[in-house]
Amino acid sequence: MPHIPLSEKLPGITGLLDYRKDTALPIRQLTQILLRGESTLTEGERELIATVVSQGNECRFCTAAHSAAASVLLNDERIAAAVKTDIDSAPVSGKMKSLLKIAKAAGKSGKLVTEDMVARARAEGATDLELHDTVLIAALFSLYNRYVDGLASVTPADPAFYNRLGNILKEKGYLPSENRYANL
Repeated sequence: MPHIPLSEKLPGITGLLDYRKDTALPIRQLTQILLRGESTLTEGERELIATVVSQGNECRFCTAAHSAAASVLLNDERIAAAVKTDIDSAPVSGKMKSLLKIAKAAGKSGKLVTEDMVARARAEGATDLELHDTVLIAALFSLYNRYVDGLASVTPADPAFYNRLGNILKEKGYLPSENRYANL
């Protein structure tokens, strides 16, 4: 049960964003830039970063939501499942493995990101901008995970809910829109 009054029709962060729309807009804008904006990382790869961080922070809503979005964007649900289980054996590039390890570390504490981790990512072809955005996405999702869990927002158990949400995130991104969640 949420710690503040939230709509049960808007679970997870969606209810929190609806609760305080003035803070929701900049949150949505930054998320849109990082996850859907111009990047050498695909939208699916950036959703994998959000997934790994959310799982590391044990945020069930965000893990399920961004796993679903990654699966839709990558057209393969096995990839998100694999990075959550074992990054090293996941079917992603060496660069992506290195960036996911950095994201997982940064999701816990920025001080856990080591020079060696950064050197490995660079050796795999990661650019400075990709390193920057990986850490920023990790920091942002750590905030979101704490926001969602700290206010005990509604977390649906039905996987079909997250499949619908993943499709909404693919089609509409993160910016506000009319009837955004009509199909949830």
